[in-house]
Amino acid sequence: MYNQRSPFKWVAISVGGVIAFAHIGVLGHLMRPQYPVINFPSGDYSSYKVEATRDGYKVEYKANDPTVLESTKSLSVDKDKRGLFGPTTDRRRELRSDQYTMDGTRNLGGATVDAEGKSLAKSEECIRADAGARSQGAMAGTAISAGVVVPAVSSIPYIGWLASGWALLLGQRAGSEIGSEIGSSFNDC
Repeated sequence: MYNQRSPFKWVAISVGGVIAFAHIGVLGHLMRPQYPVINFPSGDYSSYKVEATRDGYKVEYKANDPTVLESTKSLSVDKDKRGLFGPTTDRRRELRSDQYTMDGTRNLGGATVDAEGKSLAKSEECIRADAGARSQGAMAGTAISAGVVVPAVSSIPYIGWLASGWALLLGQRAGSEIGSEIGSSFNDC
């Protein structure tokens, strides 16, 4: 006797086999290790090192390598006597080793200073003091302009409302700058 489910069974097994084979192929493709592509900016003074293993990867990147440039100079002077009573010169040996930053500033062992002698690298205390002084100055400038300038300016016809807003903003900005100057002089920054 002929079984009518037999062709359906073979079609189902064939389609299931094709789908199973496709899934195995997709899983094989997905399980292949893929490492991320990282494009580091490269230049004359940058360097990077990448270590990739099965467990992960480690990246070491230096954007300003070498950060300190070194220069070594030596000077040697011999002692020379001219005649019996003649002048003598000293014999000196001098070895000078300097370190420079990339912009050509000589490292003196401390913070880099500009032409006026102010420190270019601000300390954390100076930054905090400047932020506080700016905030206090802005509040004082706004209060002074609101009490003195805004009542006089707001009576201008047609643009009084706009001029009073400008006066508040100008007072806030001026107070912030004045507060910063006063704060930097008090905190030696």
